[in-house]
Amino acid sequence: MSTGKLFVFSAPSGSGKTTIVKHLLTKPELQLDFSISATSRYQREGEINGKDYYFISASDFQKHIKNNDFVEYEEVYKDNYYGTLKTELERIWALGKNVIFDIDVIGGLNIKKQYPEQTLAIFVSPPSVEELERRLRFRQTESDEKIQMRLDKAEREIAEAPKFDVILENHDLETAKQDAFKLITDFLNK
Repeated sequence: MSTGKLFVFSAPSGSGKTTIVKHLLTKPELQLDFSISATSRYQREGEINGKDYYFISASDFQKHIKNNDFVEYEEVYKDNYYGTLKTELERIWALGKNVIFDIDVIGGLNIKKQYPEQTLAIFVSPPSVEELERRLRFRQTESDEKIQMRLDKAEREIAEAPKFDVILENHDLETAKQDAFKLITDFLNK
């Protein structure tokens, strides 16, 4: 099976990575398709199996782990797993496309480790932790306690940024979108 390139976007929550990834998916010339993660968490209202996530039970997830079916996975909380199935990469490559990930830092680095030549790992950096906090509060979707948890996690994630191929500063969203487009185009033309 021929394989395409892998584009990993990782960042703390509120950095703008999901917005950047969604923008890149609208550019047909990049030949990108989004990697859908598998999870053992419950399916939330409005979520669609096979579009938002592949929802599988914790026991099935553990069977996949034993069978070495994942490119990367993580147990985020007890019996609450997230991961990327190898079949997901095969599905996208069979379409003749490149894979784009919107994924946590640990998962992103694991993908880079497994496919070092094919992967461009991009860390989307917020201007500052203070700006990140402002963005998270602006969303008005979470409690102060949850925001503080995200900020603590963000500081740990930012410490991992130097392990990525590129740190993409998101001071201005439009500029960050253009920079991301150029990074992908350059890597595709390598």
